[in-house]
Amino acid sequence: MPTNNVLYRTSATATGGGRDGRSQVDDGSFTADLTVPKELGGPGGDGLNPEKLFATGYAACFMGAMRHYAASKKIKVPEDASVQVSVGIGPREDTGFGLEVQITVSLPGVEQAVAEDLIAGGHQVCPYSDATRGSLQITPKLA
Repeated sequence: MPTNNVLYRTSATATGGGRDGRSQVDDGSFTADLTVPKELGGPGGDGLNPEKLFATGYAACFMGAMRHYAASKKIKVPEDASVQVSVGIGPREDTGFGLEVQITVSLPGVEQAVAEDLIAGGHQVCPYSDATRGSLQITPKLA
């Protein structure tokens, strides 16, 4: 569900060939040269691509959402907690391409039932999860 009170907004612009061009945040704080992966017909290499950027953003957002949810329940998330987001891309049956996302959370020292609640709560709070809900099947899991 969209917000009715935007507290922060940013924008970015892509130029060149899109996946083999350049993308930058409009305030100049981040610029990335993009490279098409070999699996999608490009040269590959260490360059960034939209899936890497999405995975990075989703992982950070999910961690923040989970910490927010944990704080609301007065539960401390360990400093060495981690969220790994894996993003895959491939052709859809109809036309175009689709994404597949997996989220794996590590919460060392947290009891399993509590950890699973934090993960589920973070998934409900996370705006990336909300934006993809209904279009992607994402079930975060405990590592």
